[in-house]
Amino acid sequence: MQGAFTGKYLRVDLTQGTSTVEQFPELDYRMFMGGAAMAAAILMRELKPGVDPLGPDNILVFSTGPLNGIPLSGTNRFTAAAKSPLTDGYGEGEAGGWWGPELKFAGFDGIIVTGQSPKPVYLWICDGTVELRDAAHLWGKISGEVQEIVTAETDKRARVLQCGIAGEKGCLHANIVNELKHFNGRSGLGAVMASKKLRAIAVRGKDKLEPKDKEGLQAVLKWMREHYKRDADTLHKFGTSRNVTTMSADGILPTRNFREGQFELAKEISGQTMAETILTDEGTCYACAIACKRDVDVPELEVSSKYGGPEYETIGSSGSACGIGDLKVIAKFHQICGEYVMDTISVGMTIAFAMECFDKGILTTADTDGIELRFGNGDALLAMTEKIGKREGFGDILALGAERAAKKIGRGAEQYVLTVKKQEIPMHEPRGKQGLSLAYATTASGADHMRAPHDPAYEGFHPNGAHALEPLGLAEALKRLELSPRKVRAYTYANHWWTLCSCVGVCHLAAAPGNAVGISLVVNAMRAVTGWDTSLWELIKVGERSKALARAFNCREGFTPKDDRLPKRLHEAFTSGPLQGVRVDPETFQRALRLYYQMEGWDPETGWPTFAKLAELGIEWAAKPGDSW
Repeated sequence: MQGAFTGKYLRVDLTQGTSTVEQFPELDYRMFMGGAAMAAAILMRELKPGVDPLGPDNILVFSTGPLNGIPLSGTNRFTAAAKSPLTDGYGEGEAGGWWGPELKFAGFDGIIVTGQSPKPVYLWICDGTVELRDAAHLWGKISGEVQEIVTAETDKRARVLQCGIAGEKGCLHANIVNELKHFNGRSGLGAVMASKKLRAIAVRGKDKLEPKDKEGLQAVLKWMREHYKRDADTLHKFGTSRNVTTMSADGILPTRNFREGQFELAKEISGQTMAETILTDEGTCYACAIACKRDVDVPELEVSSKYGGPEYETIGSSGSACGIGDLKVIAKFHQICGEYVMDTISVGMTIAFAMECFDKGILTTADTDGIELRFGNGDALLAMTEKIGKREGFGDILALGAERAAKKIGRGAEQYVLTVKKQEIPMHEPRGKQGLSLAYATTASGADHMRAPHDPAYEGFHPNGAHALEPLGLAEALKRLELSPRKVRAYTYANHWWTLCSCVGVCHLAAAPGNAVGISLVVNAMRAVTGWDTSLWELIKVGERSKALARAFNCREGFTPKDDRLPKRLHEAFTSGPLQGVRVDPETFQRALRLYYQMEGWDPETGWPTFAKLAELGIEWAAKPGDSW
């Protein structure tokens, strides 16, 4: 396989039970490259507005990045995208693991899934050959069983991607997972996959990527070997939950449904405690030396390391946000979500919402199937998680997501919902990292913490340089509680960089400024694998193009600037802790939001990217109807 691309996408029509190979124009690869941008372009071009996300007209796209398949840490991520049943807008999620590189080795840059099969099927792709197989025997089985069955029926070395029981049941928290541990999270994409009766996609490929510039790639790999020191990396040692105690001390650890920013049991659920107790291995993804994944075993709760272990978001959503300080219970929560293939952020935050409703007397045991759904009740957390996955009893209501559930519950429950565009907010506190408020409010797929580096990183900017984001021209140190024009600028630039990462396949945990895969390194890697005389300018424009397409998609679906908002609680001040009295000031936030619109080239009245901006990006075909030259 020569260069960054196979040049082929597999199109699967499940209604007809057929597959065809499609080749995109070379210009498409140059403008969209892969991952999020290519997926957004396909959806924007092909998907009619107003379709039912769980109906046959929705389109599910899997798109690899041009850097997938090279032996560079953190370059293994791929995108899944479709219209989201959770938000009714643009839905996107990236995942690492081995599935993305394996798909390229099997001969395809991506898969476009259309239609709806009349019966359950799974897709088997091996070295360019494609087969749809019956999956009736997989329906209703947990993910671990499906993994074993599919590899036994195909190839023991096959990489298996699947939705789960939650998706089959139409749970709006449903995810897609590969190898049981690597999730395309958020947006309810597992429900889309299951609605098409596509239970799994197994891939096996023996091809190898041959970069256009072998010496150039070797130089990139040599730099990484010489500069990345794994033994000194806390991300490797303690995983994504390395900063739990620090965040609590700083007052930014979401606690009891974001009512507080400090958790008295933070140390007990930290990455350091995990390493000392239940951790069995540091899991990893394809060709990644960082190895930040956690594998845990808790025999007394039947928790197995084959499902990996809880990341920070899981620890925050099922731990501090629910007032639970038992790491073993959190590990069990993680495994239940893995077995049913659900988003731990949305499930945890929906339960945290229900716990606050229970605390306020809005819910009682008569509503919750006899479960004492109180903050700190680990048994209640696990029981309700299982009910959500099966859509049983009160879990059937919570499976709709917190916002829809609140409307069904009524009695004032809506005031305790923390969502943006119907998606539950992640485990980072915008009141203590004010630039993050823009990411939560404006991300097309709903509140998302993985759209730009967080504000503490901006404190290290310096005119003398020596910061990982220096190539973006960011040189002025910024305080984390600042929400100013210069903070809006910093967020905008950094957001374009992180959006680019989702287009070329770079993991945000490995990317600058968090770790060793820096901006110039990515540019050099792209030059090596593609053979193009590319630059940071061209690549950043790909990220900007990706974001503009997702924005246009939402506007076409009826979203307006009114949807770019924060939950009311984030505009309320902390009543205790080191950030007592701090809030996201509504007036300051609105000024920052308006300025951000101007920087992005979004119309302040409609929210659409302006024709001028779309034309500048070369995608004027995505303009608002009637808005033209």
